[in-house]
Amino acid sequence: MAPRIMPLSCCRAMPKNDGAKKPASEMVPDQRWKLQVCYLCFYGFMTQIRPGESFITPYLLRANSSFTKAEVTNVIMPVLSYSYMAVLVPIFLLTDYLRYKPVLVLQSLSHISIWLLLVLGTSVWAMQLMEFFYGITMAARIAYSSYIFSVVTPSRYQRMASYSRSAVLLGVFTSSVLGQLCVTLGGVSFLTLNYISLGFVSFGLILTLFLERPRRSLFFNRPGRTGDAAVPTELDRMAGGHSGGGTRGWRDMVLCRMLQELGALARQPQLRLWSLWWVFNSAGYYLMLYYAHILWSEISPTSDNRHVYNGGVDAASTLLGAISSIAAGYVKIRWTLWSELVIGVVTAFQAGLLLLMNSTTNIWLCYAAYILFRGSHQFLVPIAIFQIAASLSKELCALVFGVNTFFATVLKTIITIIVADKRGLGLSVHPQFYVYFGYFTLLAVVYLLAAIGVGVQHSHRRQPVELALAKEPCQLPVETPAQEKSPEAGTV
Repeated sequence: MAPRIMPLSCCRAMPKNDGAKKPASEMVPDQRWKLQVCYLCFYGFMTQIRPGESFITPYLLRANSSFTKAEVTNVIMPVLSYSYMAVLVPIFLLTDYLRYKPVLVLQSLSHISIWLLLVLGTSVWAMQLMEFFYGITMAARIAYSSYIFSVVTPSRYQRMASYSRSAVLLGVFTSSVLGQLCVTLGGVSFLTLNYISLGFVSFGLILTLFLERPRRSLFFNRPGRTGDAAVPTELDRMAGGHSGGGTRGWRDMVLCRMLQELGALARQPQLRLWSLWWVFNSAGYYLMLYYAHILWSEISPTSDNRHVYNGGVDAASTLLGAISSIAAGYVKIRWTLWSELVIGVVTAFQAGLLLLMNSTTNIWLCYAAYILFRGSHQFLVPIAIFQIAASLSKELCALVFGVNTFFATVLKTIITIIVADKRGLGLSVHPQFYVYFGYFTLLAVVYLLAAIGVGVQHSHRRQPVELALAKEPCQLPVETPAQEKSPEAGTV
């Protein structure tokens, strides 16, 4: 932020005899960003404490509820996909234009609206409105994930992103465990759990009000030439060194130039492959998440809240997802050669898990398959992030992930309209999971065929090299050993 940069510019104009004051002047901003990061991580943790979130579907399908399973599956639940797609792009742009904090306030207000409607609403329309606000909260997550980048310098981005993500995962895990303990050991009703969640999200709104509003952001609020512009960014270079754009046409705007740049970046094989994985696999992943709780209530219907273990399953899947994400950072292979095969094997494994979830009558086996499905997806997420971001600037990386998420949301909405919505096929939960199984099976076949094609091309390229080495064994290519040793060779 600007206060962190000002002492550096002042020090240049000071006489040499004031040099002793420099460390003291720099200490305050240094401690300031540390406090901001700590508060932001605490905020990220506390806003995830919603013990009733894992039990929303059992609450809607409880014995004394006025909602049928068909209404929840084919009328209420599809609204979530529609609202998420409708607000994703506006919130993505408003997050940057309004500098994060107003969107975080909107997210907190939407959370409060969700739990108020769950507590007070009794009609299908009220639950559809609840799902609409849920879509807003999901789209507004971008505000928190990008806020921290306005607090720290680029050299600390990776570490701070790790801290913020860990805080969120820890909050989700704590929330799920707390909800399960309240239901199983405390005998707390789902309605009381909703009141507890309402209290936590109200406290989250209070925390949001104390967040400092940054002075800069990625796209619209660029620093001036006298402040943070000392370090040029991708946006500065694309804008030709001019941070302002009042007299230029819309074709010269930064976002338009970046969209044009994305067209050229799409030719990179690894970027294209992992972006397609993000679009297609994320769409199927979130559809499974939306309807898994309905599947559980179908496999193991019960009127005793103590035997509903949604919170424990969500906690276990979150923990496994965190572990698999960490483990993915230690996988060292030649991704330019093995990416398609790894994606194909994991996707085939996920297809088998979906079939198991849908065909078994043992609820614990279904729980285990759900946990493994989420863990396998989270294993590929950090790999995809690295492969996509390896050759991109921070600004272009944010735009690429925004575009990928938008297309994934559009695809998810199309599938929802066709499969789940009552205006489409209006399938019940078991036929839906057969559709998702076929979807992932088709993706796995495509990825594995692509892996075979990459292997054939690689073998054809190696044959001339081996023949050349056999004829002239003394003339070894200098680059070959380095490329074979580097796990990320050819990524950029």
